[in-house]
Amino acid sequence: MISAALKRSLNDLHAQYNRRGMIHPDPLEFLWDYPDPRDREVVALVASSLAYGRVAQILKSVHSVLDRMGAPARFLKRSSESTLLRTFGGFRHRFTTGEEMAALLYGAKRASERHGSLLACFEAGLGDSDETVLGALSAFVAQISEPSGDACGSLLASPADGSACKRLNLFLRWLVRRDAVDPGGWESVGAARLIIPLDVHIHRICRTLRLTRRNAADMRTAVEITKAFRLICPEDPIRYDFSLSRLGIRKDADPAEFFNCSRVAGAARG
Repeated sequence: MISAALKRSLNDLHAQYNRRGMIHPDPLEFLWDYPDPRDREVVALVASSLAYGRVAQILKSVHSVLDRMGAPARFLKRSSESTLLRTFGGFRHRFTTGEEMAALLYGAKRASERHGSLLACFEAGLGDSDETVLGALSAFVAQISEPSGDACGSLLASPADGSACKRLNLFLRWLVRRDAVDPGGWESVGAARLIIPLDVHIHRICRTLRLTRRNAADMRTAVEITKAFRLICPEDPIRYDFSLSRLGIRKDADPAEFFNCSRVAGAARG
């Protein structure tokens, strides 16, 4: 059961932080520079795939990739596999190599050519009766990975492997939702089907709030937490993700102070 106190706290948090001015520093900010959905979906794939490590380095790495591409959709359309390997030969983000980035983008190019866009590729794996995006996400990963023989390395994870797929679920949140923070472009997928982008930080907060008791930050836990949020907002269960992610990141957003955890967590058990 979700308590009224928890609902109020989440809605207060959402009202305070779910604003455009609260995005920086976050790789999401790059998407707002691309009004064309064909460009934006490529930018989202790049930015989300590199969303690990220190945020300053993430922003630097995403900027480096996008700067080499210019207009992303047109760049991919005109690029061969060898062109991509040359373009990103010297790129590195932590343990991600330029070859892996080239493989990711080559897979995106082939998927776009086959289906007409990355959105159409994703929707090809999405059934009308699917309650979540997980089946379509697995098919999407397979389509992008196949052309390069899975050379994307660490950039793509699949729900089929049990991974929480935090970065890919971020990718979907950014594109499927449309509000002051998430720019949208893939609204046809349906926000009700999304799964929360689960990392250690969000997992810790959700355990404190008794939205899960599981210790592993894996896909089972992500689904469990999403189901809890669906009781509050069935049409948009991950609407609180961005605001929750500000807690403990922004200096003005202290989890213990804002949530008054002893009151909210205790109420949540009821």
